[in-house]
Amino acid sequence: MTIQTLDPKTLEFLEPATLPFYVNGQWSQSEQTLTVENPATGTRVADVCLADAKATDQAVLAADEAFPVWRKAEVAFRSEKLRKLAQLIERDSQVLADLECIDVGKPVAAAIGFDVPFAAQCFEYFAQVALDAEYEVDLGLSVTDSKTIKRPYGVAGFIFPWNFPLTLCAWGIAPALAAGNTVVIKPASETPLSTLYLAKLVEEAGFPAGTVNVIPGKGSVVGEALTSHPKVKLMSFTGSTEVGRHIGEVCGRNLVPAKLELGGKGAAVICQDADIDQAVEGLCGAISLNAGQVCCTASRWYIHESIYDEFVAKAKATLEAVVVDNGLKASSQMGPMCTHRQMAKVLECIAEAQANGAEVVTGGQRLMSGELDKGYFIQPTLLAGNDDNPWAQEEIFGPVAFLLKFSDEEEVVERANRNPYGLSNSVWTQDSDKAQWIAAELVAGNSWINAHNVFEYGLHYGACNQSGCGGGVNSKATFEGYLRHQSVAAIR
Repeated sequence: MTIQTLDPKTLEFLEPATLPFYVNGQWSQSEQTLTVENPATGTRVADVCLADAKATDQAVLAADEAFPVWRKAEVAFRSEKLRKLAQLIERDSQVLADLECIDVGKPVAAAIGFDVPFAAQCFEYFAQVALDAEYEVDLGLSVTDSKTIKRPYGVAGFIFPWNFPLTLCAWGIAPALAAGNTVVIKPASETPLSTLYLAKLVEEAGFPAGTVNVIPGKGSVVGEALTSHPKVKLMSFTGSTEVGRHIGEVCGRNLVPAKLELGGKGAAVICQDADIDQAVEGLCGAISLNAGQVCCTASRWYIHESIYDEFVAKAKATLEAVVVDNGLKASSQMGPMCTHRQMAKVLECIAEAQANGAEVVTGGQRLMSGELDKGYFIQPTLLAGNDDNPWAQEEIFGPVAFLLKFSDEEEVVERANRNPYGLSNSVWTQDSDKAQWIAAELVAGNSWINAHNVFEYGLHYGACNQSGCGGGVNSKATFEGYLRHQSVAAIR
């Protein structure tokens, strides 16, 4: 199958010797750069200018200076800018899909089918939420003439990971901007391209200078400077639990609210009466989505012992049929791991799981045949074993699911809830009452029934335990989280 060519606008965007970053409405160069590579080929895509602590300070100060202008603008004006940005994302959907493919590794078809349109819908959704919101609420109390007013915080800092750079950026900044905050964004060093392109669209949409700032850089430099900056009034981080703890500590010392969306080890409970074909299709699709680099994916599969053999046989056949290839090929269903480092980590986890008694049912190897030899491709993998295997409980962040048997539904809920994470679980059964009961008993921010990875604007997506705190995304409650509540009262 011939590799698809990149859109001319994609090639034009990548043409400069170095791609600048975006601060205060201006494109800035720096001496220090980072080479972004295509994980399907291991070859250079672009060199990106890296911000440093000084540039981070400039970005925050620019956002702080822009805040009064953006905050005092009519809500209709802010909403119009968000809607214009959504339109530009839709217009350049092929460019953004190209960038997600050659930067992250995901198939173009997946990016253009979900990542890009879902990002555009995010800006549309919160543009309308902002218009519909109440910013002053009379309390109707007897002693005081009082009300609650809702106002934006100020500068909101965002640090995003490398697995869904465009989608996660939209999830974060759209409600923050809609509520009247200004933003400073640090995209992942590995995958800054779609965020930088989004900055071009922000500029074209006519956002006031300083409202949106994008500063790629090292976490130890830019991330630290942004998190600890005294003018940052609210911080949001999406990424690993380990880094999230550190950011939470820094924000705690500064008494800055922190929204932390962290890792997960999602459980899928496949009951005796489940539609096996439906469950196999849904869970194999979940574990191969974005090469398994999805924090909310189901990577612990608890399968009732009576259907275990049939389920595993069908899941094995389904995963072995997944087309793993360069995402620029139309036939590709799963691309490479995002980085060589992540590929090595996943392979190490599989080896350690085996050393602790796990059986490799299928997969478990790097793919290096033909055109795949330079890329970071891994076979979709099924491991089988017991709950006490470390990699039955810890996040691997790759196309790997751990198979576990159960016989009693109350017991399996208790087993699933022993895990320290709390992001997303699912239950698979044709009994609606049972589905509701198990879904409610599984401790997580999200419980899904006969599906996994369920997203819709208006449906709150959040976390608990080691998977995060501080609020979720995708709903009106998310928007409210970017507004501080203040009482105004007078004695009657």
